[in-house]
Amino acid sequence: MSNAAHAAVRTHAEGGVLTIILDRPKANAINVATSHALYAAFAHLQDDPALRVAILTGTGRFFSAGWDLTSATEGEAIDADHGPGGFGGLTEFFNLGKPVIAAVNGLAMGGGFELALAADLLVASDTAEFALPEVKLGMVADSGGLLRLPKRLPRAVAMELLLTGRRMGAPEAKSWGLVNQVVAPEALMAAAQALAQQIVQCAPLAVAAVKEIVRATQGQDLEAAYQTLRQGGLPTYRAMLRSQDAAEGPLAFSEKRPPRWTGC
Repeated sequence: MSNAAHAAVRTHAEGGVLTIILDRPKANAINVATSHALYAAFAHLQDDPALRVAILTGTGRFFSAGWDLTSATEGEAIDADHGPGGFGGLTEFFNLGKPVIAAVNGLAMGGGFELALAADLLVASDTAEFALPEVKLGMVADSGGLLRLPKRLPRAVAMELLLTGRRMGAPEAKSWGLVNQVVAPEALMAAAQALAQQIVQCAPLAVAAVKEIVRATQGQDLEAAYQTLRQGGLPTYRAMLRSQDAAEGPLAFSEKRPPRWTGC
């Protein structure tokens, strides 16, 4: 997607990393049009073999305030169709085979928190705060908050956030394992880029297989997960087992050189 495709969503690709910037002052709130623009960026990540990972961030003091309540007053329905990727273009993009890192620069409120939860990894500024305040507005966090948060936090903590709408600071979020890293605001993008480059150095099919296997076995007990793994219904995993990269990795290790990944 070109930078001009949608004024609220800017992208930049370099070194296999697609940086997606939500830039919709004042609070990076998301309406249907913005969801479609974000989905276009994530679809570009999926479709371009040169891209390996995305970093999603926002401008200003908000990562995202979530659903644009102004759009609601202008007629956008509470249950409006936000497009094939769901709210924010990512919350229901279940078959996205490449990792997304959320670089949370500030407040992640409501749908903004749900968008961050839909990412694979999360780096946060030490000034970042997370909240699902929907119950204070007569709504519920049905773009993933109700579904993802109880899987990521102890039930009592998740229910407290969902039932009270209170804010959780980045250090507390890290203490619960919700956040990978907490850094100073000026170090946020460098930390996200460093994490992205670690992924870029890994084999593309193996990274995609990790996502496929985790997605397919989530919620299963160990025996059922092994059955899912062995029954041949995971095409990316099967392709990885037969790939040139699976031969290249051990060969490069034995020859004491960096591997040359082909993605096939």
